[in-house]
Amino acid sequence: MQISSFISALPKAELHLHIEGTFEPELMLYIADRNGIDLQFDSVDSLRAAYNFSNLQDFLDIYYQGMNVLLTEEDFYDLTLAYIERVGAQAVRHVEIFFDPQAHTARGIVFKTVIDGIWRALETAREKFDISSNLILCFLRHLDEADAIATLHEALPYRDRITAVGLDSSESGHPPSKFERVFALAREAGFYCVAHAGEEGPPDYVVEALDLLKVSRIDHGNRALEDHALTRRLAKEKIPMTVCPLSNHKLCVVKDLDDHPLPTMLEAGLMVTLNSDDPAFFGGYINENFQVMKDHFDLSNEVLGSIARNSFLASFMSGERRSLLLDELDAYMAGST
Repeated sequence: MQISSFISALPKAELHLHIEGTFEPELMLYIADRNGIDLQFDSVDSLRAAYNFSNLQDFLDIYYQGMNVLLTEEDFYDLTLAYIERVGAQAVRHVEIFFDPQAHTARGIVFKTVIDGIWRALETAREKFDISSNLILCFLRHLDEADAIATLHEALPYRDRITAVGLDSSESGHPPSKFERVFALAREAGFYCVAHAGEEGPPDYVVEALDLLKVSRIDHGNRALEDHALTRRLAKEKIPMTVCPLSNHKLCVVKDLDDHPLPTMLEAGLMVTLNSDDPAFFGGYINENFQVMKDHFDLSNEVLGSIARNSFLASFMSGERRSLLLDELDAYMAGST
């Protein structure tokens, strides 16, 4: 995919990114070999061929299989730094990274190993690339709330490193209401809250995320458009939505990118951001997601710039950092007209 020069240099933030979903086949096989793990794939090509899904659950099956090779702090550092190096070349100035500690602690990997490796890479990102970051701990919704509460307690000693909590994994049959108590505890501990809702689940899941979990952002949210009153509410309250076009297409949330709801979201006045979700599995990082929407809907540079602006406004970064990046974006837009 050819990325336009405007998108390539457009300052932007990524707000919907699962660090475990950045696991490129080359790095996965390298770490598997380093840790003496047999993935049963004899080449990068055969592993990449397995990144072929018909729905969310098919994706999650290979996603969790690959995750099993992550054993040491060095593994988590290498994974995170590889992502940072990629998006540093895509004019990403701030990232808010999801991580799934339950998927690791259930394998016997201690919480400290996971967060130390990720955090050390984020410190490198700040020092080497001037990329600021926030870390979002996601609860796995296919597990019960008691497990989520136990994970929250494990996270409290690292409160200075974790900005928010989120909710991900299999959405169907696991409504946000299932996690109302753990999100209340998280808010009491001072965490911001976000949640995946309305990707495969119905509009009611978006309503529950807003009213019961008190989230600041909706991750995905495509199906909110099925409820006109909810759509008007999201626009009126300026609730940010972290939209992921290539993910939607790869997981068959939309059958064709020509059918993607982004134009409808923009016309409805929703506060949309563009993100890559699990880019190693879905065929592109953030610039590819911007480009594919530009290609399919002939979006102007002005519209693309407004989406980038939304990413800074919707982030959890400090006010000082936000002002700095908005100034950088304004200067870029002024120089591009």
